[in-house]
Amino acid sequence: MDKGAIARNPRARHDYHLLETWEAGVVLTGTEVKSLRAGKASLGEAYAQVRNGEVWLAGMTISPYLPGSYNNSPPARSRKLLLHAREIRKLIGATSRKGLTIVPLELYFKNGVAKVTIALAKAKQQHDKREELKRRAEERELGRQIRARRG
Repeated sequence: MDKGAIARNPRARHDYHLLETWEAGVVLTGTEVKSLRAGKASLGEAYAQVRNGEVWLAGMTISPYLPGSYNNSPPARSRKLLLHAREIRKLIGATSRKGLTIVPLELYFKNGVAKVTIALAKAKQQHDKREELKRRAEERELGRQIRARRG
């Protein structure tokens, strides 16, 4: 299994409490796949939404493939995600509740097929983000102290 990340969404773990994750296939055109293989994608502003019983990834930008000319599709178009029906039903039920959303975490190729990891998430409030930063800083400091004692 070759899993080299093409794009990551670093803000997702900072801005959201991740509740559950899924791996979904992405419906792409030929030039989009070539552009992804060149590493030309961004998940920074991306989000997923459920429309008409299907899950769509919006806001993901795939740069145009230069040799593709007129075959290129719009860089920021919505792309359909491929999930099992039971997973889609679970997402529909969860997102209909207040405060839950679907965020993409990572875009990668798995066995030659483009996949995206999506997560059901609840937005963090500002004080949660501050506590998380404090906790990480304390863990780093503790790690430094332990390394200093050993050395």
